[in-house]
Amino acid sequence: MSMNKTYAVFGLGRYGRAVAEELVKNGADVIAVDRNEERVNDAAQFIPVCKCADVTDPEVIDKLDISSVDVVVIAMAKNLESTVMAITLCKEAGVRTVIAKCVEEMHGKIFYRVGADKVVFPEKEAGTRLGKNLMSSGFIDIVELSEDVSMVELDMKPQWVGKSLVELHLRKKYSINVVAVVKDDEVITSIDPEMPLTEKMKLIVIADINKLEKLR
Repeated sequence: MSMNKTYAVFGLGRYGRAVAEELVKNGADVIAVDRNEERVNDAAQFIPVCKCADVTDPEVIDKLDISSVDVVVIAMAKNLESTVMAITLCKEAGVRTVIAKCVEEMHGKIFYRVGADKVVFPEKEAGTRLGKNLMSSGFIDIVELSEDVSMVELDMKPQWVGKSLVELHLRKKYSINVVAVVKDDEVITSIDPEMPLTEKMKLIVIADINKLEKLR
């Protein structure tokens, strides 16, 4: 998603707050809304625009000027009726993209029916990702770019220590593209290809998961 878009996040539980905070950290304009005043006050120190309001009220949607927002993330999965109402009001207001958090497959179908553009299952997706990681022998999945391609963090292999990326030819041998090196908890994106790799370093790469099996 482009950072010149505007966002609204409805629901400041763990998921909604995490989404809102990450958007703010990346420079996006975000309106965060929850009807729990305590949650709003807690989140306000990290999210500049936090409102305590009921997003199932059409008047609230109007007052918040949600019609001018590009993307709305609805993170109220435990309340089916509230989520359905919020989706409906947002689409009626003309919001282009509405993303709804969901916990049950059947609820997801309902959310799509009433206008959601995308439904996410955070717990299911996290579990799937963990399973993939456990089966990948030391590969830590950072971002899943597609079903086959991910950005992953690789532990340094003993045979790589002391060699440079130029010497290793990782792209040719394993079809992986190194995008960063992690050194002493610092992520270095301006990589010197002649730099000798050390045992404590990690590589962040974009790779075809199936081809990474060669490294197991």
